[in-house]
Amino acid sequence: MFGRLTHILTKEFIQLWRDKWGRFRLIVPPVIQLLLFGYAATFEVYHVSTAVLDLDHTQESRELIAGFTSSTRFDIVRVAQSQQEADAAIDRSDAAVALVIHAGFANLLRKGQAAPLQVVVDGTNSNTALIALGYVNTIAAQFSANYITDLAERTRGVEGSELVQVEVVQRPWFNPDLNGRWFFVPGLIATITLVMLVNLTAFAVVREREVGTLEQIMVSPIRPAEFILGKTVPFFVVGLGIAGLISIVGILWFQVPFVGNPLVFAFGTMLYLLSLLAIGLLISTVCSTQQQAFATNFFVVNPLFTLSGFSFPISSMPNVLQWLSYINPLRYYLIVIRGTFLKGVGVTILWPEFLAMAIIAAVLMTFSILRFRKSLE
Repeated sequence: MFGRLTHILTKEFIQLWRDKWGRFRLIVPPVIQLLLFGYAATFEVYHVSTAVLDLDHTQESRELIAGFTSSTRFDIVRVAQSQQEADAAIDRSDAAVALVIHAGFANLLRKGQAAPLQVVVDGTNSNTALIALGYVNTIAAQFSANYITDLAERTRGVEGSELVQVEVVQRPWFNPDLNGRWFFVPGLIATITLVMLVNLTAFAVVREREVGTLEQIMVSPIRPAEFILGKTVPFFVVGLGIAGLISIVGILWFQVPFVGNPLVFAFGTMLYLLSLLAIGLLISTVCSTQQQAFATNFFVVNPLFTLSGFSFPISSMPNVLQWLSYINPLRYYLIVIRGTFLKGVGVTILWPEFLAMAIIAAVLMTFSILRFRKSLE
């Protein structure tokens, strides 16, 4: 058995090495994808196009506007002279946000009353609108705090003594600067590995079936289990190489810290790769051509990405989709990779994720092998 298995493994590794274009696809595209999405994928919003309408024309209103002009979050692209002009900037998509300071703004502040700042946002992009509103609230709150402090100093605390402030002291753990790339890059390592490995496994077996070599192999003394091991072990090694390569690029290029135990990360990665190999093998059992494998792969990989919690919080999904996410290995691996990269946690914390991926890998691999044997009969 081991002799036949060795021959299959040798044949697969030689085939991978001889395929120059295949070697290129295994190295260059994952790195390019990591660099591309590492810079493009972010929840942070900068340079939001903003229109400003100041109907108060006082020192207070100008100081408030200065808070926005000095921020990298907003770019003042239009200084409107009327409400109609500000609305038109939103209608024509010249601006995503319009700030309107009504007349009497400063008088209300001097009387110690709340002074409204009207914010008009383009809701067609709800994500950007919500994030921009959060930035507006932050700048307005800072202006308010500074104004109260200045008022108390100017009146020697007489007018400011009745104003009680709650100061929020931020203490972010594991990501002090709240760098969005520290969140995205580990997730990209997991998703790129998912796409690459499932593609490799599904297409390699289907290609054997499509060109007719699969039947020739199965009439030889090689057993189905030996053939499956011979096909999956090389891709397991390739998957480890891909995950290691893009992890190193993420650490060195994007300066994402790795504070955990490399052995814990490697063990979680191996369990994750076994799950992906089982998924790819399962796809190969239901497809006869590479076109079918491509369509099925698209149908499988996209839901895995969507239900992983990488971009969309699982807690915000309907209950049915939340339950479906429990059979998604990417969900658990994201916890493992971010936990090892940023938190430095070990097996005592991550063992539920390890157990879940091991169960998923065992069940899917067993089902895939049974389906594969049945497809050969």
